[in-house]
This record gives sequence, C-alpha cells and structure tokens, in this order.
Amino acid sequence: MAKDKNLINKLMGTQTMEDEQETDLETTNVQQEGSSEDWLSEYEGQLTIDMYQTKDNVIIKSTIAGVKPEDIDVTIANDMVTVRGERKRDFEASSEDYFYQECYWGSFSRSVVLPVDVDIENVSADLKDGILTVVLPKAAKSKAKKIRVGART
Repeated sequence: MAKDKNLINKLMGTQTMEDEQETDLETTNVQQEGSSEDWLSEYEGQLTIDMYQTKDNVIIKSTIAGVKPEDIDVTIANDMVTVRGERKRDFEASSEDYFYQECYWGSFSRSVVLPVDVDIENVSADLKDGILTVVLPKAAKSKAKKIRVGART
C-alpha cells in the first residue's frame, strides 16, 4: 500500500527522504510527458470574487485586469451567476525566455450560487480600472396573502 504523501506528513517528518525523492521523480516524469504550455492550455483559470449585500442589492466584484469588456460574459441561470472571460496575450515568448511566468493567460470562469432571489431584468455590470462590478438588485419579497376559501354548491 502506498504511503500518504502530503504536506502534513512532510511537515511532521513522517515522510521519508525516499518518499520525497519518489514524489520528485513522479513530478518530473509528468512534466516531461507534455510541455507546461500544453497543460496550461487545457486548464481554465478560476476567478476570485468578493460578493456582499447592501439593503437593495447583491454586489459581485472581481479583479479582471487586462481583459476587454467584450471578452467578459456574465450569465444568470436559476440561482447561479457565472462570470466567464478570456485574458489574451498581446505578445509572443517561448517558455525558455521566461524568468518568471506567474500571470494567467487564457479562459477563466467562476460560478456562484446567489444567496437571495434577484431581479434578473435589472442586473448591471461594468468594468472600470480592471475591477468588474456586477450589481444584482434583490427581488421584491412577496408578501403573504390570505386567500379566502369559498364553498361550491
């Protein structure tokens, strides 16, 4: 049975040097099977968001620097909001030319469940200084109405 190779074992000293070398070898083999660019092209980045409420609205904010408004799609279906987009490279560089490669380029998306009902007809979204702001007006709460039951004869 394979030993559990995780960060906690490593920190507690229960992972042996042989286990660590085996993990390093497995990682190297995976990296050699395909280039990092191939792996990244299959990966869709996840967008980080802040979602909060005011008295009348649910607000979603996200940092989306380097993306044009026409490359962002905000969709609401049932009780789920999805923000999708693509950050396109405007330059060419091979992986050998990089000293650091930390920026994410390519498609990204994030879906979140809305905590309250919203009025989807009046949702607005704008992008200013690399910050996407989606304003979702809360739906009017329906008031309970007592229905009188009549008798049929």
